[in-house]
Order: sequence, then C-alpha cells, then structure tokens
Amino acid sequence: MAANDRKRLLGEMVFARRFEERCAEAYHHRDIGGFLHLYPGQEACAFGVLERARMGHDYVITGYRDHVHAIKCGADPKGVMAELFAKENGSSRGRGGSMHIFDAANHFMGGYALVGEPYPLAAGLGKGIRMKGTDQIAICFMGDGANNQGTFHETMNMAQLWELPVLFVCENNLYAIGTSLERSTPVHDQYKRAQGYAMAANQVDGQDVDTVMTAADEAIEHVRSGKGPYFLELMTYRLRGHSMSDSGRGYRSEAEIKRWMERDPVYLFRDQLVHEGVIDAEEFDQMDRDAQQQLDDEIVPFAENSPEPDVAELTKYVLDDDTSTALGQIPGGGK
Repeated sequence: MAANDRKRLLGEMVFARRFEERCAEAYHHRDIGGFLHLYPGQEACAFGVLERARMGHDYVITGYRDHVHAIKCGADPKGVMAELFAKENGSSRGRGGSMHIFDAANHFMGGYALVGEPYPLAAGLGKGIRMKGTDQIAICFMGDGANNQGTFHETMNMAQLWELPVLFVCENNLYAIGTSLERSTPVHDQYKRAQGYAMAANQVDGQDVDTVMTAADEAIEHVRSGKGPYFLELMTYRLRGHSMSDSGRGYRSEAEIKRWMERDPVYLFRDQLVHEGVIDAEEFDQMDRDAQQQLDDEIVPFAENSPEPDVAELTKYVLDDDTSTALGQIPGGGK
C-alpha cells in the first residue's frame, strides 16, 4: 500500500473517531435522541476490510453500530449526522436515526436494529449477485453477540450450501451489551462456529489495520473468485459502553479497559506510520485538527440547520398496495 494511501487511511480513521465523539457530545446536548451506539476502538475492523473491497461496487450491510461503515462506503458525513439529528436532509430523511443509516447509491444496504437481522439479508444480497452473474460480493459486519441468534446458524448453513458470495465479518468486541463471551457462548472462538458448517474461516487481531487488510485480502479473494462464503473474526474492543446509557464500567475492570486502550487502533496505526517515516507528530496533530474543523464548520452546522421532517409526510415512505409508487419515493429505490 503506497505511503499516500496509508496516510489517507489514517486520516479517515481519525475523522471517524472525531465524528463519533461529536455524536456523543450532541447526544448529551439532546440534539440526538433514541439509541446511539458508537464505534471508538473498533476502527481497524471497518477500515481494514472495506479498504480492500470495491466501494460502490460491493454491497455492505451491518448492525446498529453503523455510522462509520456508512461513511467509509461513501455516505456523505453531513447526511449521516443530519440523520442522527432526525432531520429531513438525513440519509434516511430523518426517519431512521442512528441504527438505520442507509445509502443505496453507494451500496451501503443499511444498519439494522434487530440483533442478527443482517445475516439472512446478506445471504439475500449474495443470492441476488449470483443470479445477476456479476463479480460483486456482499460484506456483512456483525458483533459476536449476534452469533447466538438462530439467523446466524440458518444463514451459515444456507450460504455454504449455496456457495454464496458473502464475506461475514465478526467484530468480536468480547461483550454482547454487558454479557461477556465466556458467560454466553461455550465456543469462544467464533470462527470455529462457522467452520462447523464447512465454511472457510479465520481469526486475526482486529486492532491492527495492516493485519486486518492482509486477512481481508485473502477473504475477499476467496469469495470473489467463486469459492463460496468466508467468515473473518476480528478480535477488537469498544472503548465506550454498548450505548449511551452504558458506562462500560459495571461489567469490565479498569485494568481490562486500560489494557485495550493501549492497543487503540488509531494510535497503533499512527505510531506505525511515524516509524515508517510517512508522517510525523505535527502532521498527525494537523490531521486531527482538520477533522475537528470539518465537523465544526461543515458537518454539525449542516445537521443543526437542516429542516425537521414535515409531519404531514409521516407516511410518505411507507409501502402500501401501490408498491412501485412507494419504492419510487425512496431515495435510490426502484432502481
């Protein structure tokens, strides 16, 4: 990977971190309501995998911790922030909120609130790709907690049986809300569960973006070449609680949190690029300031100044008997 691309990738990860932190601030100011699940600590997962995919060509789907995935896929950060603010200019016209970011134009097929819901939808995307005969793949990101849902087992079985072009990415952050993996699942290595369906699978460090990209190259080549699905488990850690109502402290020790903070993926990658001579400390600080300036000057003001949805249009995007008409009203729908 060229030095300029590595520097760009670090900048994207820094921006993602500041974007999520600004979301937390907006939530405390009551500009964002409802549920809010943030991504700090897991950035190497989304960026490492999606950097090696074909954005705008391949399909991506995930759960409710979805802002960063959408932005990496090409969604306008202003539209994502406006969606979090429940504004008409949001990516889902203010109807979806944090857990339902969507960008059909960039093949980001949404975040979903139900645990395990994206699994069968990803299989459907894979089946659609197979029927079209293209070289696309579907990439499904989910947390380890989703693997105890029946949809996981049904989808692994079907995807392998039909050799669907789907890359399943397990972002294993060790906890399903506040329940540790050891307390909920007898098989702790999640990739072994996929192997039970004769699926190709691997487990790697999810904090090192270079390691993730190397593993993603192998996984994506496997899927795109027609060898069937692949399950990639990335060992990671969320530095914040599960959601804004969770401090993350009640069920995790301070020593554990400190140990994982020392492996913060953004700063691990920064240190690697400094070691390689790609950037220096001042360049990184400027990169950080630029990200925060963009949020201050463009993104947050756009969300603040966007109009509220019109109550008179409450049912505008609700499907009815005239399905073709309803789909035509959805941004990117019916195409």
